[in-house]
Amino acid sequence: MNRHERRARLLALLLPAALLAGAWGSQLIGGLYPCEMCHWQRWPHYAALIPAALAFMVANRGIARTLVVVAALLIAVSGAIAVAHAGVEYHWWSGFTACTSTTSLAGMDAAARLEAIMRAPVVRCDAAPWTFAGISLAGYNALVSLGGAITILWLLARRAR
Repeated sequence: MNRHERRARLLALLLPAALLAGAWGSQLIGGLYPCEMCHWQRWPHYAALIPAALAFMVANRGIARTLVVVAALLIAVSGAIAVAHAGVEYHWWSGFTACTSTTSLAGMDAAARLEAIMRAPVVRCDAAPWTFAGISLAGYNALVSLGGAITILWLLARRAR
């Protein structure tokens, strides 16, 4: 495996891990609860971690490259979902889902469930809870995920000198 392939393999593992860490950090530390579309963006990153990690474990170069390509494509899927979500936040098009809530109702009786529902904040998919320089978290995920996926595939396409 040449240095470009090693870099692509490393990026394919670190990029979704870093984006998921940022998402969980903003949720658990920053109090930015995810909407349903935010969760949709996380699933391809979770999935990308599997082939990216496996690429470090297989000895066959062709299989390792294929696993990195799969990881890159999954990262790109998250970026595409993020583009759709950012478009909903910026009101470029209508949303695909109803708003979501952040409460868990498991193990509650009916009265406690109703009380929890009434107190739970509703997280809207069409309102960005945080922006920087006019770009929402979904917008940043779109930029980083799509840029990262392109970079991974570009690195794999490069020839060693």
